[in-house]
Amino acid sequence: VQLQASGGGLVQTGGSLRLSCSASGRTPSWYAMAWFRQAPGKEREFVAGISQSGGTTKYADSVKGRFTINRDNVKNTVTLQMTSLKPEDTAVYYCAAANSVVTTQYEYTDWGHGTLVTVSS
Repeated sequence: VQLQASGGGLVQTGGSLRLSCSASGRTPSWYAMAWFRQAPGKEREFVAGISQSGGTTKYADSVKGRFTINRDNVKNTVTLQMTSLKPEDTAVYYCAAANSVVTTQYEYTDWGHGTLVTVSS
């Protein structure tokens, strides 16, 4: 499945951003989807994931209560609503597809190009 992430940008601390991931190719609704991020000099980390039906979601502890992942299987999109942003949220954000909602990046077979989120202090 081909993935295209968008919506990144520059925002002040406390602000909000909404990332979107458009999927095409092999039936996107067959895949669990997730967002990962990679900050400069750090390893890529799991942010949030959602099951094929949308009934199961997982979040990294660092974003619980601030980020919300959703999907629309008609429009083949996955969104990440980010609120109360902090400077430590600054990273390149990637969407990815897998067979189930797992937090390990190596289980994800398809990746989109990243979108940069910068949170200024």
